[in-house]
Amino acid sequence: MNHNPSTGLLPVDESDLAARLSKLSLEQKAALLTGADAWNVPGCPDIGLAPMLLSDGPNGVRGERFNDERDPALLLPNLAALAATWDPQLLFRAGELLGEEARRKRVHVLLGPTVNIQRALTGGRNFENLSEDPLLTARLGRAYVEGVQSRGVAACPKHFVANDSETERFSYDVRVDERTLREIYLAPFEEATVVGGAATVMAAYNAVRGQTMTENAPLVEGVLKGEWAFDGVVLSDWMATRSTEGAALGGLDLAMPGPVGPYGAALVAAVCEGRVPEKTVDDKVLRLLRLAARVGALDTGTAQAHGPVPPPPRAAAAQIRDLTTRTFVLLRNEGLLPLRADTLRNVALIGPAAVSPAYQGGGSASLTAARLSEPRHALRAALPAQAELTVHRGVRSRANLDPLPAAHTRNPDSGEPGARLDYLDADGQVLLTENRHSLSLSWIGFPGVPVLPPQTTALRLRTTITAPRRGPHTFSVTGTGGLVLDIGGTQSLRADSAAREGVEDVMRRTPDHRVTVELDGSDTDITLTLNVALVDSPVQFIEMTLGHDDSPSTEDEEFSTAVEAARHADAVILMLGTSDDIESESFDRPTVRLPGRQDELAAAVLKANPDTVVVVNASSPVVMDWAEQASSLLWTFFGGQEYGAALADVLLGAAEPTGRLTASFPRKAGDAPVPDAVPVDGILTYDEGLLIGHRAYDALNTDPLFPFGHGTGYTPWTYLSAALPPDARSALTEGDDSSVRVRLRNTGDRPGHEVVQIYAEGAEGDGQAPPRQLVGFAVAQAAPGRTAEVDVLLTPRSLSRYTRGGWEFPDTPRRLHIGHSSRDLALTVDL
Repeated sequence: MNHNPSTGLLPVDESDLAARLSKLSLEQKAALLTGADAWNVPGCPDIGLAPMLLSDGPNGVRGERFNDERDPALLLPNLAALAATWDPQLLFRAGELLGEEARRKRVHVLLGPTVNIQRALTGGRNFENLSEDPLLTARLGRAYVEGVQSRGVAACPKHFVANDSETERFSYDVRVDERTLREIYLAPFEEATVVGGAATVMAAYNAVRGQTMTENAPLVEGVLKGEWAFDGVVLSDWMATRSTEGAALGGLDLAMPGPVGPYGAALVAAVCEGRVPEKTVDDKVLRLLRLAARVGALDTGTAQAHGPVPPPPRAAAAQIRDLTTRTFVLLRNEGLLPLRADTLRNVALIGPAAVSPAYQGGGSASLTAARLSEPRHALRAALPAQAELTVHRGVRSRANLDPLPAAHTRNPDSGEPGARLDYLDADGQVLLTENRHSLSLSWIGFPGVPVLPPQTTALRLRTTITAPRRGPHTFSVTGTGGLVLDIGGTQSLRADSAAREGVEDVMRRTPDHRVTVELDGSDTDITLTLNVALVDSPVQFIEMTLGHDDSPSTEDEEFSTAVEAARHADAVILMLGTSDDIESESFDRPTVRLPGRQDELAAAVLKANPDTVVVVNASSPVVMDWAEQASSLLWTFFGGQEYGAALADVLLGAAEPTGRLTASFPRKAGDAPVPDAVPVDGILTYDEGLLIGHRAYDALNTDPLFPFGHGTGYTPWTYLSAALPPDARSALTEGDDSSVRVRLRNTGDRPGHEVVQIYAEGAEGDGQAPPRQLVGFAVAQAAPGRTAEVDVLLTPRSLSRYTRGGWEFPDTPRRLHIGHSSRDLALTVDL
């Protein structure tokens, strides 16, 4: 099956691939099915196959080096934020930007999008998943895939399948009924592959129905490659492959990382002993060659196949900034926003996210951005000169101190910003020296891929700090091993931290160790030495961070100062949030409340000044007891590199926050239909069936704090009418698409966007169906006072149910509800 070249991937000559395959020995074929190292797929010059580079995504393209500040990248808002646009065109454009970035970094396969479902409230990786709804996830995930691949780079939807939580993620076994699996969890992968044409798919760590996904023949061979006719490469999540024979027969094509893995010589032996047919190996290699052909890695490199590698686009920052404003969701607004800049004289910017915002979540989605727009600096630049802006942290929300900013430091030898890093052997001799621009460094290694240069036993970081003020300064150290901190020629701190153990542990935050010293404002030399500790684990992770806090006040003093500032300001912007300490790969969220004393700060500031704009810099829903006391409440997710500039645009009215929620917000944690995802005896049972997210709130008649699809924007809309074509039902029954034409009017005084949403009532006699489910959506735009008309796509699949016999379009009438959110539905039509 040849891929349509209009997608941006190259056409494939299957006879040519077969000819190349015929030239390979069994040993050569087996060698191609394991990574050459952590990120590269091996090449084979004998048949013109170039190595292919894979890179983590999905909100950027990291490249080969793990969070290395010397190789920065574009950083887009996190995937849940992008989904809040409800706009496939914008997701396609985000994919295009990332595809272009991948080309610049010589990346052939971008590991994204994440199309798992935000099933449990505490899911640690919810920030990286698109939504709680399968239809929304499917259509937006497909658009992202198509955008990436339009630039000649393969996308990789992940993690196939039911990898919806992080607790025991390497081993838990999901028990889910067939209908739920098909309609909720497989649906986004089907859309991404069958319709979107994704060239690769990543198999997950977890098991489904007793079989780990890297060996799950019923789902990989039977559904993905069989029913859906997927002709691309199925690759493993890193270190997910457990066996040779099971993986080979279960449908796994490429085991990552390498060069150590269960294929190679073991796969050759399995074929020679008759346990794995050679034709199975041939199919895997053909899939790999097909991928190489599509991304230009046969005979020519990607750059030659697709033309010169493009330079970084000058417009990228502006495009990301505009995109970011479209992700923000205005949850409440009693006329306070947008702020009138010309009336402002005293603006108080308060909260931990005002000082240390979260631009991204944690784990493999994280990267080092080429630039970061800070809210306090962006607001200062956007406000008129007569407006005084004061910044007050109020409370501390992060468990560890922030890294010492490189801007306050310099390499004591070269004078460049940052630090000198020495790799030391057992005798203290320098093996290698680097100039680093960050005081937070990490390394990750896999079997056969050394984590550090050979013979390295210690790392030494030396820098000179120019203290921004005289007085007490608190420094902290974190690391995997023994730590010694020397400040000004005096040993200030000695500590030991445990090494990371196992795949599930590598992303966890290590608690820091602190010391407070007096600095007189002159240059001070600092040395941090880490005696490296490694454990017997498939994944080796090393980190060392020098943290810093120069606040002279206690938290109680900062709290009081912030509240007083709010009381006397004519405009207050309170920025609260989570961080990659809370929302990350490798662990589920320990709390669904804002960390630290942020709820207390919110209550006090709102009491001191009710006309406060509350900005929440978080991705996954949190419980906010004070939300209904806020005059304006803006949800901003993790905003990526242009977060500050985009926030200033929205607060001051240069842009409208047009986002809509992609997850339901509970009033209290117990209201969530799936409050947590903790396996019991290794089993994770999806016994809620189809009733997740907004479907469950409707079925249980539970009132959410903010419903799925909610968002107010800066202009009101009136829904006027909705109509179906006369042949709509017959078209859908026969397998054709149809649409609902919706008319609505912008009744405000500025141009605006509205997301039109259509929900179908459950089919009569279907006891498993939710009361309503999303079946279509579209973005409308109109000038003030003008009417917009949109055709909202309906597909047979969106209105069908999965039965033992396959997909079935119900023969009973369906009522469609049209409106602004899952709980604000002004119009109905009958199908």
